[in-house]
Amino acid sequence: MSIAQFLQTASQQLIEAGVTSARLDALLLLEDCLQRDRAWLLAHDDAPLTAAQTAALEPLIARRLNHEPLAYIRGHAEFYGRSFSVNDQVLVPRPESEALIELFKKYAPPAARVADIGTGSGALAITAALETDAVVSAVDIDEACLTVARQNAGRHTAQISFYHGDLLLPLAGLSTAEQPQVLLCNLPYVPDNYQVNRAAQHEPAKALFAGADGLDLYRALWQQIGQYFAGVSIVITEALPAQQAALAKLAQAHGFKLTQTDHYGQCFIR
Repeated sequence: MSIAQFLQTASQQLIEAGVTSARLDALLLLEDCLQRDRAWLLAHDDAPLTAAQTAALEPLIARRLNHEPLAYIRGHAEFYGRSFSVNDQVLVPRPESEALIELFKKYAPPAARVADIGTGSGALAITAALETDAVVSAVDIDEACLTVARQNAGRHTAQISFYHGDLLLPLAGLSTAEQPQVLLCNLPYVPDNYQVNRAAQHEPAKALFAGADGLDLYRALWQQIGQYFAGVSIVITEALPAQQAALAKLAQAHGFKLTQTDHYGQCFIR
């Protein structure tokens, strides 16, 4: 089987399975397997695949036919121009979450103390640390997520302090001078009855769903801010557009005003 024949066969199989990015996915898996870039593959599409290469590609295509996220199959995902290791214990970083970094860069003061709450793969925390002079902490309730986030911090040589626990509670014992000024919060926000796509069904439910309206964790977050964190002056969140008015009301009840909305991201300041 040649490269061209593999791409044609795999793409057709993926199309029939309802994968919208069929040819691109087949190309990416082929790049990984052959350790060749796309330009080489397309320029040498008559080159034959060895039996070992074909055998290595078959289970990867089978996983994608089952709508497993391509990032899990490849073991990494791109975010803000960097590659982050991911596995099925963490949510795949989404391009829309890059809006939170843009809001952070616009509104955070110099050398801000920032905490990424619900860090997952660590993409937000690490990007904030590398793109600015912020002093960054990251919190997650799941040790498996923290393992991935620590690996990514090491991979990118990012200085992050990691904490295990529920939302802000692991930071409550810090002194006023150590507590965060800015929160990055891409918390689970999908309503329990929301029908996610087949790829998202492979991702950890605890990283997606958050109650009947999807805002249960944000309610708990704002309550903890009010109880323990008078020094927090900026909160940057992600939520569905349909949830953002309700989220703004939650923030307003705790003295925060919506300053800017950027797609899925919102910035609140008090």
